[in-house]
Amino acid sequence: MVGGSAGSIEVLGDVVGGLPADLPAAVLIAIHISPNVRSRLPQILSRAGVLPVQHAVDDEPILAGRIYVAPPDHHLLVGPGHLHLSRGPRENGHRPAIDPLFRSAAQFYRHTVTGVVLSGGADDGSAGVVAIRAAGGTSVAQDPTGAIHPRMPQSAVETGAVEAVLSIPELVRYLVEKTVPPVSPVPVPDVDDPGHLDNMKLPPDDPATRPSPFTCPECHGTLFEVESDELKRYRCRIGHAYSQTSLEGEQAATVETTLWTAIRALEERAALLHDVANRTRGRGIETSAVRVEGRAAEAEWGAGQIRDLIAHGSLSVLDHDEAGLSPEDKSAG
Repeated sequence: MVGGSAGSIEVLGDVVGGLPADLPAAVLIAIHISPNVRSRLPQILSRAGVLPVQHAVDDEPILAGRIYVAPPDHHLLVGPGHLHLSRGPRENGHRPAIDPLFRSAAQFYRHTVTGVVLSGGADDGSAGVVAIRAAGGTSVAQDPTGAIHPRMPQSAVETGAVEAVLSIPELVRYLVEKTVPPVSPVPVPDVDDPGHLDNMKLPPDDPATRPSPFTCPECHGTLFEVESDELKRYRCRIGHAYSQTSLEGEQAATVETTLWTAIRALEERAALLHDVANRTRGRGIETSAVRVEGRAAEAEWGAGQIRDLIAHGSLSVLDHDEAGLSPEDKSAG
């Protein structure tokens, strides 16, 4: 199982190129990719090595010596002897995400699973390596010092669930030496399909969870804390899931969207008030026109302040002593 994000495609070719034609196991790859693009990753990887590479197809059997790539906008999951594609809830803001792939493989194939975390800018895959370790499997991470974006492998390492931190040549040798033929999938009571793993609805009386003060950035429902010794994660009733890092990133995006909406509303208000002032002045009511123009100036000033917040990327750009002052107050000071 291989997962990565930004900077991982650059090294995936080296990984695939080092795998032998008689590899006794399948390789499954989940890379963060936009849902709106046509992925040519299988063609790219096919030219890099000798193993056949293809986009995974729902319900197809898992064959040794093949490489399966998650297609855009689908989670790639592992079932008992077959693959499963799902458009279930996004995890860490992504579909495909790495955690569902690692989690499903760990559930059905236990100690024969090896997880690999490559370059990336967030921490998707960290919960997955924890699940693999809990099932008896092993995980390795690309050496963050050699990754284009080190945050993802570093986050995996920090869970304590990674067995080795390796350069790409070392990682390839590790996979070739350690890969063993997979055993038969482990029967899971009452579960014969991995689809439940990417749609993990939380019952309201689940003793392992508790409501958090946060709402889901995607559906705006309550997020529940799902905490283990290694990680704290959040999942809503629908099944959207976030690590603390990915939740912070989604919150930042929501804040920026909200600020742009506020700018639009303030600038529209200013334009309307200017029109009202002009009409009022045309009727000879100068005092009222000046008062309305003052309100328009306040709206324009507020929009400008918010633009400054976005431009500087921090709410701290505003001086707290000046945050409530009108343009006239500031010029008088």
